[in-house]
Amino acid sequence: MPSHGRLQLWILAIAALLFMPGLGAVHLFDWDEINFAEIAREMVASGDWLQPQMHFVPFHEKPPLFMWMQAASMKVFGVGEFAARFPNAICGMITLVLLYRIGEQKRGRVFGALWVLAYLGSILPNLYFRSAIIDPWFNLFIFLGLHAIITLVQRDPARHPSTFNARRDSHAWIAGILLGLAVLTKGPVGALIPALVMSVYWALGRFKPYLKRRRIGLIILGIAITTLSWAAIDMVRNGPEFIIAFFWRQIALLTSEDAGHGGFIGYHFVVLLIGCFPASVFAVQELLKPTRVEEEDENDHRRWMVILFWVVLILFSLVRTKIVHYSSLCYFPLTYLAALQLERIWMKREAFGWSRFLLGGLGTVLALVVFLLPFIAMRIDSLKPLFAQDPFAQANLDADVHWSGLESIAGMVLLASLVGGHLLHGRGRVREAVLAIFCGGALFVSVTLFFFINRIEAYSQRAAVEFFETKAGDRCWLLTKGYKSYVPEFYGRVSERQPEEQVLLTGTIDRPVYLSCKVTHTDEVAALGTFTEMYRKNGFVFYSRQP
Repeated sequence: MPSHGRLQLWILAIAALLFMPGLGAVHLFDWDEINFAEIAREMVASGDWLQPQMHFVPFHEKPPLFMWMQAASMKVFGVGEFAARFPNAICGMITLVLLYRIGEQKRGRVFGALWVLAYLGSILPNLYFRSAIIDPWFNLFIFLGLHAIITLVQRDPARHPSTFNARRDSHAWIAGILLGLAVLTKGPVGALIPALVMSVYWALGRFKPYLKRRRIGLIILGIAITTLSWAAIDMVRNGPEFIIAFFWRQIALLTSEDAGHGGFIGYHFVVLLIGCFPASVFAVQELLKPTRVEEEDENDHRRWMVILFWVVLILFSLVRTKIVHYSSLCYFPLTYLAALQLERIWMKREAFGWSRFLLGGLGTVLALVVFLLPFIAMRIDSLKPLFAQDPFAQANLDADVHWSGLESIAGMVLLASLVGGHLLHGRGRVREAVLAIFCGGALFVSVTLFFFINRIEAYSQRAAVEFFETKAGDRCWLLTKGYKSYVPEFYGRVSERQPEEQVLLTGTIDRPVYLSCKVTHTDEVAALGTFTEMYRKNGFVFYSRQP
C-alpha cells in the first residue's frame, strides 16, 4: 500500500479525475439543481447575498450557505452549469479524503482505503458529487459533527491531548459549529437528525449519561452561534418574517407531500438497495451478521453508524415527502458497514459468502436494463401506447434523440466487472475481486453519464430550456403555466422582479411576455385569449403576448 500521504494524494487525484470533467456538459435539471443555481445567480445579479431570493423576492425554503458557495463559484467561472456543480465536486474530493482519514484512525489504513472504495464505487454516492444539489455538503457537515461527538464519547487514554481525536471540550465546539453549518445549509433537520441519533444511543445505553452536561451545552451553543451569525443579521436588517416563514416551511416538508413527491413507506429501502449498489449488498450482509472485534471503541463506532443509518432511513420513510436524495445521509453509514465486510474479505482472504449471489443477481439485472435501454429507445414509438393516459409523456418521446447502440457499453462495463469479480473470486483471488467490482462500479457511473445524461435531458426538458435560452438578454417577461419550473429564470437570465402572474397573463404590460405550458394545459392558455401560439416541441407549447 502507498504511504499515508501519497495515498491521500491518490484519492484526491482520482476524485478530481472522476468528478470534474463534464460538469458543464449538460443543462441543470429541474427542479432542485436549477432552483439552487437560480438563487445563487440572483445573489450575484442583485448583490444581496444575505437572504435567498427567487424572482428577486425572499425565498423561504432554504438557508443560504450552499448558495453562497455556488454564487462564489459563479463569480469565478461565470454563471453556468459548471459553476453551479463545482462546489459539490470539491465536496467529493474533501469527503473521500476525510473518509480515509477517519477510517484509518478507527481501524487502520486498509479499512480507510476500503471505505473510500465502497463510497466511490457505488452508484448514487458517486453520482451526487457531480450534481448541483445541497445534500453532499449538508450530509458532510452532519457526519463530521457526529464524528466529533463520537470522539467525545469514546475513551482512549492512549490518545495525546493535542491530537485531532482527543477528548477535549474543543470537540464539543467543533461539533456544534459543524452541525450549525448543516443547519445553515438545509435547515433545522441538520440539528434534528444528530439529536435523534444521540437520543437513540442514550436509550440503547439504558439512559446512562455519556456526555457531560457542559459539553452538551457547548454543542448547542456552537449550533446557536453558527446559525444566529446569519439569522440575527437577517432579522436586524429585514425583520423576523423570513425566519418565521422558513420555520413553517420546514414543518410542511416533514408533514405533507411536496411538489407531488409522494411514495410508499418502503421507498427509501429500495432507493438505497439499488442506488448504493454494490456497497448496499455488503452492508446488508454486515447488518445480518455483525463484525465484532475485541476493541470496544471500534464496536462502539459501529453502533453509532448503525444508529445513524436506521434513524435517517426510518425518519424519511415516515415523512410524506419522498425524494431520492432525502436518504442520502445513509450513504456514510451504509458504505461504512460495507467496508467492514470488505475488510474481513481483504484481511482474512475469506470468501464473500451469500452476498456473492445477491451481488450477481441484482447487478446483472441492473446491467441488463442499462444494456437494453438504448435498443428500446431506438424503437421509441412502440413505447407510446404505454403512456396513453399521459399526452405530455407521449409527446416527450418525440424528441429527436439519436441512439446508436453504443450506449449499451455502459451496461457491458457493469456486467464485465461482475463477471470478472466472479471469476477472480472463484480462483480465490478475493482482493482482486473486490477491486474489480468497485472500480467497475465507479467506471460504470462515469460511462453511463457520458452516454445517457444528455439523451435523458433531451426527452425531459431540453425543448423548454432552449426556448428560454433564446430570450436571455431580451427585454421581456417569462413564465410557465400549468407546471412549476425554474428554467425561465435561470436560462432566460431574468434580471429584475417580474409583475404578478395575473398581470402578465391578462393585465397591461410594457414588454413581450413569453409563456411555456405542457400540451395538457393548452386549453387554460387558450381560455385567456391573450396569447398567440408560437410552436410546439416535445410536449411543450410556447406562446407570446405582445404589449
